[in-house]
Amino acid sequence: MTTKQLVFCAAAMALAFVTSYVKIFQMPWGGSVTLCSMLFIVLVANWYGVGTGVLVGLAYGILQFIQEPYVLSFFQVCCDYILAFAALGVAGFFAKQSHGLLKGYIVAVIARGAFHALGGYLYWMSYMPDNFPKSLTAIYPIVYNYSYLLAEGIITVIVISIPAVSKALAQVKKAALGTSL
Repeated sequence: MTTKQLVFCAAAMALAFVTSYVKIFQMPWGGSVTLCSMLFIVLVANWYGVGTGVLVGLAYGILQFIQEPYVLSFFQVCCDYILAFAALGVAGFFAKQSHGLLKGYIVAVIARGAFHALGGYLYWMSYMPDNFPKSLTAIYPIVYNYSYLLAEGIITVIVISIPAVSKALAQVKKAALGTSL
């Protein structure tokens, strides 16, 4: 990895960390919708590939753990922090495709949610709120996790689909890759 790549990765991780504090709203059963915080990790995967995206996602997951640690067990920490955020790196598989950022972002959000849901089934079922519909108990971890992840995902997809934002992101990608503007 070049110095330039390290700088872009660090900047993206810092932006993700800062925007994770900007909570747009809370979901009724828990979970917060933040200001496009997952996008910055996905951008790294889009620029530099799956390996770098997973590595930056892993480092970001460690920062998230330091920011708001919830520990029930070692494997729960792995599901909720290490694997979930590292999964954002799968966006890199779509980097060279048409609308690769958009496709990669959607798949990355779904992948992150899968690890959170797995952790939910293994460790968080006893924390289900009393006001959660009893008929949905079996899918509580899926509903809980995807409610806030998909809400943020939809907002981010709308934002990156705005022509001016899309054009700006393309320019940043050129700078990150060192190609001419």
